[in-house]
Amino acid sequence: MTKQFTRRFMMASTGMLALLAASMPLGSALAQDKPVIRMSTPASDTDQRSVALATVFGPAISEFATYQPHYNASLVPQGSELESIATGDLEMSITSAQELANFLPEFSIFATGYVHQSAEHQVKVFNDPLMDSFKKKVEDELGVKLLAVMYLGKRHVNLRFPRAEKNVMTPADLAGVNLRMPGSDAWQFLGRALGANPTPMAFTEIYTALQTGSVDGQDNPLPTVVDAKFYEVTKQISLTSHLVDLNYVAFSKSVWDGLDAEQQAAVQKAAEEAAESGRQAQLKKEEDLVSFLKEQGLDVYEPDLTAFRTHVQAQYVGSAFTKSWPEGVLDKINALGN
Repeated sequence: MTKQFTRRFMMASTGMLALLAASMPLGSALAQDKPVIRMSTPASDTDQRSVALATVFGPAISEFATYQPHYNASLVPQGSELESIATGDLEMSITSAQELANFLPEFSIFATGYVHQSAEHQVKVFNDPLMDSFKKKVEDELGVKLLAVMYLGKRHVNLRFPRAEKNVMTPADLAGVNLRMPGSDAWQFLGRALGANPTPMAFTEIYTALQTGSVDGQDNPLPTVVDAKFYEVTKQISLTSHLVDLNYVAFSKSVWDGLDAEQQAAVQKAAEEAAESGRQAQLKKEEDLVSFLKEQGLDVYEPDLTAFRTHVQAQYVGSAFTKSWPEGVLDKINALGN
């Protein structure tokens, strides 16, 4: 069931926060000189997003606030960050379009195949006026301010077949391929839209399934292919880039409203600079891994991305996933791309 925060709930929460704010500084139960900005994430401290926020965002706001990161979902359970910000129990997190879509279904457009074309395209979309209504609704309904977009990586098709046997240049080339995809309806739909036969399977089972031929391939960003050693049991990677994944820097609107104009500008600038730092680091990592995977004997190549993008987006037209999308937004997003 779609989660919703009613205006009555948010007004009550705001009133409660106002009472709390009268007795203590923001972000801490103990009196101190600076408010504490607690950031909760399920990612580790070595994740590029975590590193960027710790080394760029934290120092940039240190004159008026203390940045306090909490990793591996140690402060707030994964998936509960937005609720915690809305209820005043957390100041900051990074959140996905998929998580926002649980509350505001229109955000599903940003978790759809080939909507974002690159890391640069993500930034153009986020900074375009088309995002204004999305951002405002997040503020009004959840009490969350989206400050910047962070790049997670591109998902690609990784197959156990050699390229001589299966050369994946268009969606038609994936016909009959049993492609492991995450088990949700949205992921399975994307697998079918790519032209494959999507097979739901736990992540921990993928390596053995590829090794035994229970599945023909899997889709993940290159860092995951390397970390999980899928390159040991596969022969090729078609750089389909079917999902350019992202996170948003999510900040408490009530905390934001408690800052003066100069501090708000500093927080905004710090978030944007941290996002850019993490983006460049992740892009460099992906670039380096192409060479590594080729050295391991895999064919790594780019297919006809126009054919894939056109075919996949056509599958979404008229589907249940598009009912919540504002009219004309997909065209505007595409127009900002290549």
